[in-house]
Amino acid sequence: MKNLILSIISIFFVVNSFASSILIPMDNNQRDHLKAYGITYWIIQNGIEANWLLNYRGGSFSMAYNKDIENECIIRGVSYEVISDAELSLIFNKIALPEVNMDKVKLEKAPRIAVYAPDGNQPWDDAVTMVLTYAEIPYTRIYDKEIVAGELSKYDWLHLHHEDFTGQYGKFYGAYKNATWYREQQRKAEESAASLGFSKVSKLKLFVAQRINEYVFSGGFLFAMCSATDSYDIAMAASKTDICEPMFDGDPAEAGFYNKIDFTKTFAFKNFKLSQNPYEYEFSDIDVTRKRKVPKEQDYFTLFDFSAKWDPVPTMLCQNHTKIIKGFMGQTTAFDKDLIKSNVLIMGELKSANEARYIHGEFGKGTWTFYGGHDPEDYRHYVGDPKTDLSLHPNSPGYRLILNNILFPAAKKKKLKT
Repeated sequence: MKNLILSIISIFFVVNSFASSILIPMDNNQRDHLKAYGITYWIIQNGIEANWLLNYRGGSFSMAYNKDIENECIIRGVSYEVISDAELSLIFNKIALPEVNMDKVKLEKAPRIAVYAPDGNQPWDDAVTMVLTYAEIPYTRIYDKEIVAGELSKYDWLHLHHEDFTGQYGKFYGAYKNATWYREQQRKAEESAASLGFSKVSKLKLFVAQRINEYVFSGGFLFAMCSATDSYDIAMAASKTDICEPMFDGDPAEAGFYNKIDFTKTFAFKNFKLSQNPYEYEFSDIDVTRKRKVPKEQDYFTLFDFSAKWDPVPTMLCQNHTKIIKGFMGQTTAFDKDLIKSNVLIMGELKSANEARYIHGEFGKGTWTFYGGHDPEDYRHYVGDPKTDLSLHPNSPGYRLILNNILFPAAKKKKLKT
């Protein structure tokens, strides 16, 4: 009997020693960081358990060995390592050490992703849809009609990009009021508002913003870039007044509207001043684009370090193979730190210019994240410029921040509450 038990134990250890796992490194050894997120999404989408190893080799991923996963990594050009379970246990043990700023988060369920964008071609590109397409992560495009119909609750994660929730058509009036695309967009927006029962585009956009607010409060994950960030907060703050001039909605802004601006309704910003000049390509002084004096060669922002074991959420959102990210412009490039609420978490900043680039907060059961700038690999993207070819930037740290937000909702919720 004793010999039998010893034999069984020996067989167990032999089998266990041959068991293996896949490690997808996210440090500088990774050939394609962006597609690595797509592989991880595909894995959890197929019901396979994966782990996000926070702060371990740039925020690597691990999962049990599966030949299909290995083949998929090869097909998509993603670097991977096959390691024994014994080696993985050593990694887990290292991560668990109290003095080590690392942690392990289980990825449970692939989030259902929605991108708020109109149908048809736009005169600008959306960094999020480009990187989702490149990483092969599925998403659904929705717009005002779907949100008015109450379909937002179908999705776990919502992205807003180059959007204007104030009803001022992106403040493009001064430069593009006679452009065919601008006139066509205004016509379509007015027709859409009327068909959905709204007298003005600004009223429709406010309704949409309020539904998004309810979505986040109920547990949704919101991610916004560029002008969607400040225009959203402005629309919410101005919900009880009219800030639009006649060229936008047919009648003048309400006299004394400043007295009706309510900063308690915003996610991120406070005490900002609106730009009432319809010829100015700016919504307010939240954005620092026009007043910043940062040369392109010095335009970098720094990601903050967070405790992986105590602050897993911002740690996940900041995972990268570098802490220094090159800057990039947009209609809303970065946020004046003096106008950010005290309860907002700043995750990336250019301290010398007093500007924040990457911020995060909680609202009800959900969270929101704002990311300044338009395209992380196009320093100054003009209307009509060709879209970025992400195959030329597979290791973009700026685009990695977007994809961190994609996987964040997949993390085990109990872990996030620690």
